[in-house]
Amino acid sequence: MTQSKKVGQNDDEIIKELCVCNGLSYEKICEDGSGVEALEVFFSGFPRMVGLSLFPRLVTLTVVGQNVREIQGLEDCPLLRELWVAECQLTEISGLQECVQLQKLFLYDNKISEMSELESLTNLSVLWLNNNLIAEIKGLSTLENLMELNLADNLITTIGKSLEQNKNLQSLNLSGNKISSFKELTQLACLTELRELGLNNPQSSPNPVCVLCNYFTHVLYHIPTLHTLDSYNVSSKTIKDAAESTVMKKRMYYHMRVRCVQRQLDETEHTLQQQKKKLQQLPEDRIHTLSYTLKHLECESKAAGRKFAGLRQEVTSEGPGDSMTSDLSEYNKSLETKLEAIRERIKIWEQRLDKVEVHFQQDVAMASDRKDMSIHFLVMELETVGNIRFEEGTTSHAWFKPCYDLLLSRFCVWDYKAYNITGIKINRIVRVHNRILRLRFEDKLHAMQANNESSLLSQKYRRHLEYLFNVFDPEEIQRNNEILNILENGFTSADSCKAMGRDCAVPLSNSVSACEEPRIRCVQRKATSGGTGSTENPLPFTQGRLIISKAFLGHSVPLRAEVPVDAKFYPKAHSVYCKASAKQHTTKQGNTGEVCSSELQGCCDCSQRQSLWYVFDRELVLPEYLIDFEYITQERSRFSCACTPGPPKAPVAPDGVTPVSNHEQALDQQVLALEPVPKPRPKLQSLDERSILTAARANVLSQITVLNLHGNSLSRLKEISRLTALRQLTVSFNALTHLDDVSHLPNLECVDASFNQIVTLEGVRGLPRLRELDLRWNRLSRVREETSVLCKHTPSLQRLDTRHNPWSQTLLLSHSRTDADCPRSLSLLTMAQLTTHLKPSPWKHTTDLEPGWSAKITAVNLDGQRLSHISNLEQLVNLRWASFNNNQLTHIEGLQHCPLLEELSLNHNYISTLEGVCKLQRLTRLSINSNHLRSLDASVLDCLINLHFLSAEDNCISSLQGVQRSRFLFELYVGNNKISTSRDIYHLKTLSNLIILDLYGNPLTRTLDNYRAYVIFHLPSLKVLDGTAVDLSECENAKDVFGGRLTADMLAEELGQCNYREMEELALPGRSVRMVDLAPPELFVNLRSVNLERNNLTSFSGLVYLPNVKVLYLDYNHIVSILPRQKAHLSSRQQLYQKVHSSGYGQQSSKNSGRDCLCVESLEPLMRSLEVLHLGYNGISNLSDVQLSRLSCLRALFLQGNEIVQVEGLDGLSLLRELVLDQNRVKALSEKWFSSHTRLIELSLNNNRLRSLTHLQLPHLQRLHLNNNKLQDFTELDKLEVLTSLIELSVLGNPVARRSLHRPSVVLRLPQLQVLDGITVTLEERTRAELLCAEDTHPYVDVPFPVILCRAPPARSSTLGLGMHHLLGHESFIIAHAEDTHCKHTDKRPRPGPTHTHTHSAQSNTLRGAQSLTGLLHSGQRVYTTHTEPESRYPSGTKHPHRNNDV
Repeated sequence: MTQSKKVGQNDDEIIKELCVCNGLSYEKICEDGSGVEALEVFFSGFPRMVGLSLFPRLVTLTVVGQNVREIQGLEDCPLLRELWVAECQLTEISGLQECVQLQKLFLYDNKISEMSELESLTNLSVLWLNNNLIAEIKGLSTLENLMELNLADNLITTIGKSLEQNKNLQSLNLSGNKISSFKELTQLACLTELRELGLNNPQSSPNPVCVLCNYFTHVLYHIPTLHTLDSYNVSSKTIKDAAESTVMKKRMYYHMRVRCVQRQLDETEHTLQQQKKKLQQLPEDRIHTLSYTLKHLECESKAAGRKFAGLRQEVTSEGPGDSMTSDLSEYNKSLETKLEAIRERIKIWEQRLDKVEVHFQQDVAMASDRKDMSIHFLVMELETVGNIRFEEGTTSHAWFKPCYDLLLSRFCVWDYKAYNITGIKINRIVRVHNRILRLRFEDKLHAMQANNESSLLSQKYRRHLEYLFNVFDPEEIQRNNEILNILENGFTSADSCKAMGRDCAVPLSNSVSACEEPRIRCVQRKATSGGTGSTENPLPFTQGRLIISKAFLGHSVPLRAEVPVDAKFYPKAHSVYCKASAKQHTTKQGNTGEVCSSELQGCCDCSQRQSLWYVFDRELVLPEYLIDFEYITQERSRFSCACTPGPPKAPVAPDGVTPVSNHEQALDQQVLALEPVPKPRPKLQSLDERSILTAARANVLSQITVLNLHGNSLSRLKEISRLTALRQLTVSFNALTHLDDVSHLPNLECVDASFNQIVTLEGVRGLPRLRELDLRWNRLSRVREETSVLCKHTPSLQRLDTRHNPWSQTLLLSHSRTDADCPRSLSLLTMAQLTTHLKPSPWKHTTDLEPGWSAKITAVNLDGQRLSHISNLEQLVNLRWASFNNNQLTHIEGLQHCPLLEELSLNHNYISTLEGVCKLQRLTRLSINSNHLRSLDASVLDCLINLHFLSAEDNCISSLQGVQRSRFLFELYVGNNKISTSRDIYHLKTLSNLIILDLYGNPLTRTLDNYRAYVIFHLPSLKVLDGTAVDLSECENAKDVFGGRLTADMLAEELGQCNYREMEELALPGRSVRMVDLAPPELFVNLRSVNLERNNLTSFSGLVYLPNVKVLYLDYNHIVSILPRQKAHLSSRQQLYQKVHSSGYGQQSSKNSGRDCLCVESLEPLMRSLEVLHLGYNGISNLSDVQLSRLSCLRALFLQGNEIVQVEGLDGLSLLRELVLDQNRVKALSEKWFSSHTRLIELSLNNNRLRSLTHLQLPHLQRLHLNNNKLQDFTELDKLEVLTSLIELSVLGNPVARRSLHRPSVVLRLPQLQVLDGITVTLEERTRAELLCAEDTHPYVDVPFPVILCRAPPARSSTLGLGMHHLLGHESFIIAHAEDTHCKHTDKRPRPGPTHTHTHSAQSNTLRGAQSLTGLLHSGQRVYTTHTEPESRYPSGTKHPHRNNDV
């Protein structure tokens, strides 16, 4: 049987089986087949698809679990809409060209390696290609109706732009692939209809990107339309908002970081510019001096030439004159010799000037390159959401020094001897934290350890780890892009290297010279071919960049000669190695004339250790460090200085003049001293007809053709336009600022205007024959303007010299876009710039614009267009993002017609006010850097209710007044302005959302002590300040330093006004004030009363400098001294206090630290205006430490409620009239305590522990309060006889007054007493006491008062003190009533609490207030006695503290 017959028979069997599976009759298949719409075949092992022509109306075909290797026979099924060929043996997609109606295609679980022949399936909506061998997504660009795509469990590593046209895609499954980069997921942002995305579904293994940090956040931000992610429901608005908020904060953070990098570059450029000016100063001065002499001698030479020519004519016509002719000839020769010497000196100095400029440009280029690289790093960090992080090293990092030493140890100076390189300088070391590559590296090592074949290697794998340098390809043009690609994605794979013609491995070396050799040769070759090589610049390469990688060398074998570096030639080897010299010698054969480092390596033994390795698997090489360095040469060291390891610093110019410069100047002086020496000429200050004729040695202005005005002080050339015949004009070395007068000279051919101060050529007109124009050493800066003037008015110009002018640079072009939505990109550009960079312009200049085209514009980028005003924007009603940077705008205008504007950038213009943006209520971002703003208009900011971002750096803003109106501000950048007062920080306290603030470069940052802590304390929500993150420790330190500090700014915030000069009373009780710093004190000149009760003061602090304070309330604080005392050992918190130089705080001399060193009386008095001081309830135990004696003018002192035992340290209070010491611990009185208080009128010692009244000698004392002490003996009261002025006494609560037996004795002993225990001493009581004292023997007493008589006890003593037992009961009732009244008042004693603003002692309330006590006299009538508070306690002009309750 033939093969064809066998195939036919097998096909019949397949068709029969097919009919059986679907319930069809094989015999009637020809008739019934046309009506079949669905066929199914499961796990039958059919080898191929046959018999489908019998089913022309087939709609659904399902083939599962067969041995089918290709799709065939579907050309007869044009109506097919759904096709399943799953779990088969397909290796390619084919046979579907005719199935144009196909809507669903399921080809999962096959062996398909390429997506092909899908372009014709335009109606396809569902495509399953999961569980195949597909490595690249392609061929889907025509499937615009595709809604579901399943590519799970394949080998896909990138997404790219392959799905950009599938706008209707709603479900995408990419689980189980090898996608490792966040950038690939960003490509899915264009799928605006995507609802379901799978990258880590439970049925498949996760993509490497799924295990990275912030994976969910990144995906949800870029694809906000998702409802399901990795089988999780993410449709909640809360989840989307959280992702949006996280990304916004990250963008804000990295935007701030980029600004810091740019600022560092600006500072470096400024430093380099200053260095260049300093280095150029000497050459410029020498050139100026030599050129001045040169111009003068050139004029002399021309005059001598004319004279010599005339003399020769005279000699020829008149006769012999050889001596005169020879003398003139010798003069001309010496003149020419000197001119040539001066020109040579000028040339030498110009070369030196050029060298300085070249080195400056190199340094700027290096700094700019470093800046660009840093910005690339930050963008990479942002795009990878922190999974790639770059850490710039400093000497404080533990890893820095080992890395630094590694590079120095691998550098051999002998390898660079031919280049005159003396060393290497490391500018920067950056550590690379790439989580993606590290996981890949570790997974690879773990897989190798799990491999049984390499068990021995896996046990010692750490021995095969080395830190090596990467060898770059010298032919790679864009070197930085290659480095960035390596740091982000790792090294190039072997297949890619093979496609580019490179070695199929990663080249590494342990030698710097071996890595740099290919680059050095390439640079030399280009320099030689370009004709730039010269002996003056033998080193065309100065800077270098190296990557240090951790490499697993594994089983490494020697590189065989003539064998390609390819893994297939070295089985079971992980890497190959060879000597660096041998490899370099091989690669340089044929390149004669190039210096080879291998030829120099014989000078040391480093060459024996220098090797090259080639690692076949790129996943076994992990880049970890990036090093920027530069070579040190003797030539280079003259123009820049070396820097220490760490972050890059700008070179600093050397001070003084080098010996080489001194030698050069001496040569200049020798040249200038050569004969002939020009004679000095008088300088012209102005120009008139006479001076012109004198200078030209002519008689008529119209005859002058050559005019030399060199070396004068002319600022105008007023009469020059009258010289119509003038052909040559020299005005060098003058003070001209413009050339307006040099106009309308039709014959002028040559103008020398060098060495002036010309700033513009505007005004130059009518110079048709001008051929030469010398404008060197002027101040021209605008290239475009000056060029246009010369092109228009000097058509014959052939030679133009404009060297040594400060020319500026040109800028960008304009673009416009029509994107409806904001691009979902983690970019740091403005939206206007981003949209113009991402997509080309939609407008084609060759076609006519459709009506209403301007209304579609959403983004405009008009940077660098020299715009002087904004107009014609009336039609841009949908404009959302606009950028007008680098123009000449002076006002913000024309934007009122753009109400939808969200972002506006106006950097680098001349705008002086914010007027013009009031109507932009949707504006969220406003950038107006480098303008002329002087303030932030509050009325304008009040209208910008949605403003989140405001940048106004590099302006002239002196105050932040007005910015408080932007209540929703998140970011504020006002660096490099003129903000100088701490009060401006208070304007920001209302911005509760502010998290980033930049005040860098303002005077405030330099003048305010502890500036950073001050700002952090007052703005607690701040996360970043001046480009540096605010950490928790800084917040705590700020609270320690500034918490409870009363300043003028805080006072203005509390009181709502800052007119301190009109303030007479200040009351801030219970505000946790810890320190007072009301500076300058002159502002509070009218302040009389200060109430700071219930705070946390430990000293008077800045209160001692208030000039006119009379009353001071400091009850319920923690006062220990007037001024803080210096201590030998300070705690960390106290050390922080010492850092803040507040008024009076921390400035006390160490001499005041103790009583043993210096007496208090010898110290300078303080607060001379203070008369009343309240220090109650402060816990004072030692009055001497408080130093109250320095308050020499004090009249009233209240010290109740302390812990005082001894009343010391008050000797200097000679004017004291009232002293309150209630509720202390005084036990006895000392003779010295009150010796200097001769003027004391009132003394209160209530609630102490007194047992004796000895030494109480106060002749002027009028009131004495001794309630609630421990006086027991009547004899103690007798000691009060020395108080001859005492009119009021109170001893209630003492044992001696327990039964009121003391009154008669006290009344008799103190005849001047008027009030005793709060009750007035009447005449009747004094008389009765005298009578009782006079009675000696009578058993009964007949009292001449109509009162109840009591039986008197027998007399036991003749003394009055012992005969007080016979007092009448009625009198006892009076005293008892007084005691009851005292007790009631005592119970009402004030206690610490928030409702009290001032506290008196209990006895002060009872006895010294305006009060009434009721007593029953002999007539039975009530008598009211009143005692008025003495005026001495509250001076005139002050009020009782109870009236100062409100702030």
